[in-house]
Amino acid sequence: MALDIPISSLAHDAWSIRRTLLGMHYRAKAGHVGGGLSAVEILAYVHRCWLREQDRFILSKGHSASSLYATLHHYGKLSDEQLDTYYADGTLLPAHPAPRALPRDIPAATGSLGHGLPIAAGMAFAWSKLHAKDTRIACLISDGECNEGAVWEGAAFAAHHRLSNLLVIVDANGLQGFGATRDVLDMEPMAAKWKAFGFATREIDGHDFAALANACTSADPERPTCVVARTKKGKGVSFMEDRMEWHYLPMDEAQYRQALADVDAMHASLAHESGA
Repeated sequence: MALDIPISSLAHDAWSIRRTLLGMHYRAKAGHVGGGLSAVEILAYVHRCWLREQDRFILSKGHSASSLYATLHHYGKLSDEQLDTYYADGTLLPAHPAPRALPRDIPAATGSLGHGLPIAAGMAFAWSKLHAKDTRIACLISDGECNEGAVWEGAAFAAHHRLSNLLVIVDANGLQGFGATRDVLDMEPMAAKWKAFGFATREIDGHDFAALANACTSADPERPTCVVARTKKGKGVSFMEDRMEWHYLPMDEAQYRQALADVDAMHASLAHESGA
């Protein structure tokens, strides 16, 4: 399915969200920036193009909450003043998402990995089977999170009940807290596993908006969909890309300035390639 929104516009969104995300982490002296950067295109696409008023989104990889907050801020759901409280004492925007600030846009607290997909599957079941409503649920999980058994319990439930209103996106950046996912607990072939569980499965470049549109809008009317989105941890920042330590580390001022310059250069390069 073709995008109704120019890719150049979505790329501009992603650039702005990355800059906001980096500023949040720098000011908070907080980690988990790498996994946030890998998910930016996914979050931008889902929130600008896929979600309708009645739909809901669950961020199961809750350690990337900052990227969700930056996305919601970009699309006018959070104010500058609210965003400035990220990671501060008493904030409604903690390191892992909590539903207090925006219960519609953040319907569940997540971060204990493996819990988000069962929540999303339950929501999809309730809306489609119990209430007969045209409500879709999207859930973003990580490839390392797929080490958790609860993920596969949720997947089995969703497939058994033919929850065609459920979209699962795996942010497959290949790294987790203790190293490469293939070394910690290899989940490959990832797409084949989801297919075996009964999902309509697609594997794409998770930084490609056209690929995201094609994969996320090609729903099967009889079963849930899983999109395995191959991404880069730390996407857009030269010293963070594919580096496990940026699952944790905060940035100093020099690193922050370099990160902004890298993100600006990536955006300029993409704009040049597209002729925008």
